[in-house]
Amino acid sequence: MEQVVAAGTQFMREVNAAAVLRKLRAAPHGETSMSVSALAKAVGLSRQAVTRSLNGLVAEGLVEFGPLDRDSTRAGRPAQLVRFRAEAGHVLGLSISPQDVRVALADLAGTVTASGAEQLGADAGGEQVVETLLSTVERTLRATGITTGDLWFASVGTPGIVDPAAGVIKLIPSMPGLAGDLLVRRLTEALGCPVYLDNDVKLATQGERWRDAERREDSLVMIHWGERVGAGIVLNGELYRGASNDAGDVGFLDLFTDGPPAARHPQGLGPFEDRVGGAEIVRQATAAAGRAGDGALLARIEAAGEHALEAVLDAVVDGEPAALAAIDVVARRFAKGITVIRAILNPRFVVIGGPLARCGEPLLAALRRHLSGEPLDQPALEVSTLQEDAVVHGALLHSLDEIERTRFGLVRPGSTG
Repeated sequence: MEQVVAAGTQFMREVNAAAVLRKLRAAPHGETSMSVSALAKAVGLSRQAVTRSLNGLVAEGLVEFGPLDRDSTRAGRPAQLVRFRAEAGHVLGLSISPQDVRVALADLAGTVTASGAEQLGADAGGEQVVETLLSTVERTLRATGITTGDLWFASVGTPGIVDPAAGVIKLIPSMPGLAGDLLVRRLTEALGCPVYLDNDVKLATQGERWRDAERREDSLVMIHWGERVGAGIVLNGELYRGASNDAGDVGFLDLFTDGPPAARHPQGLGPFEDRVGGAEIVRQATAAAGRAGDGALLARIEAAGEHALEAVLDAVVDGEPAALAAIDVVARRFAKGITVIRAILNPRFVVIGGPLARCGEPLLAALRRHLSGEPLDQPALEVSTLQEDAVVHGALLHSLDEIERTRFGLVRPGSTG
């Protein structure tokens, strides 16, 4: 990205300071300091202009001068070193799913300094979910000595159809008690910093691309596969949201019937989710274990109760035949959804995230087998590297981007404000 610099007026000095700060923050991983001269060369300003900018950033607590670089081999006075103070502030990434809440705390360089998670009961209401999230945040902050006064921004991802501009969850069938502005309102009151709300799969897609360089493709679809199914779509390097921010709701695909529409699912599942989601995987595994006389797997599923899906996925990882048979059934159905995505979007990659990512190669092998006879070349299939932590990493990325845009005042080419 081309760096914007200027000189002359107060506004221009602020632009230069933003350019200097951006360059410091973008220093290669592990390179904590730069010399003033190197910084001036990198941003295309005089050493005096950079020093003026640095003095202002030091006053704001964002930068500090370090010792002279006495290891330098150049002749003359040792270079003055300067570094970005990533510890000057912190951001939160938050995730809510029907199974759990997750929290990650990071400094201004994006380094995660603490994280936490808490399981949710199957009957947890909206208020209870929010209280569990807030208590998890409190424990996470306390572990590092950080207070809410140190937080600059927080972002949270939830299932369902979300209006980020209004901070409202418009539709969340799996957790109806969270519909409306309850979540953003309570978080803003408790944290005392700006709070951004978005769909969990969209944030997960951004998190996966951010943390894994191999995922920074200009064309990919990331599918969250668990109790529910949704997709994040990246086209030409940008996240595609659709006209009403719900592009990628593949759980509502109806690929398997040609009769009249089925009655609405009592849990709000779409037709595709009903055929490949967590409840169906458990049902298929129970049936397969019964046919095989696998009493041990049946006992594991029954003992797991509301966490039966996790028990089945553990059995897949362990290579248990009945569990693998169940995965093969739903993989055949899931492959039909991938063929639709391929036909319309033709992405380079399809990445499987969410709980099913734990299954790894056995799941990918089943999907590839069921896609092998398709007439169109199919996208490469991979599992998420972050798995169920992708949402909180995407939330952290959004928080950091908002700080760049608002608090750091970074001016980008083509920016409209």
